[in-house]
Amino acid sequence: MVEIKDLHKSFSKNNVLNGVDLNINKGGIFAVLGPNGSGKTTIIKSILGMVIPNKGSIKVFDSDIKKSSDYRHKIDYMPQIANFPSNLKVIELIKMIKDLRGATDKDQMLIETFKLEPFLNKKLGTLSGGTKQKVNIVLTFMFDSPIIILDEPTTGLDPISLIRLKELIATEKQKGKAILITSHIMSFVEEVADEIVFILEGKIYFRGSIKALQEKTKEKDFEHAIANILIENHA
Repeated sequence: MVEIKDLHKSFSKNNVLNGVDLNINKGGIFAVLGPNGSGKTTIIKSILGMVIPNKGSIKVFDSDIKKSSDYRHKIDYMPQIANFPSNLKVIELIKMIKDLRGATDKDQMLIETFKLEPFLNKKLGTLSGGTKQKVNIVLTFMFDSPIIILDEPTTGLDPISLIRLKELIATEKQKGKAILITSHIMSFVEEVADEIVFILEGKIYFRGSIKALQEKTKEKDFEHAIANILIENHA
């Protein structure tokens, strides 16, 4: 599905990615973790073609992303902060995205799931952060791409909406999709992730299950296992 080889990226003198290799060849939920500035978002944006690496290659379904942008139709992306046009109504935005990407009948189900009916005719600029995040979820999940990338998807969600999101992610996983998630909420990651990919200083320091990480670090809980990696590599 996604194959990354020897990826390097620097911004001015700041080296953000330093030879990242990552191969995701099956469905499942992969949590990309690491402290701020570790390179998580740069990897995601490189996969999406929003950042051009200095060196290395990325293939999506065996297609080099440098040669064509058609692969983007195989990825649904939920950004951490969605910059919606403030004067557009929610229903107008949903229709616009459907017109751009093609027909879908999932939007109504998602609107009902996240209780967005009262907000459909409201302008996006008037919505709370949590409601905008629900709109973000609808726009991401209303299509049926084999790869889903979610950047901090829980931001601003109330407890009920968070449960609905986790159910939605589980449903998409059952379809055999590959779902990449970044999150600072370790309890959320522990609940949903099949594997974690831990990035530090632009390199992958660990990839595997949470159980494998706990065994490697000899820590009984996930948060302490993550802290162990940070402490050992900053000692």
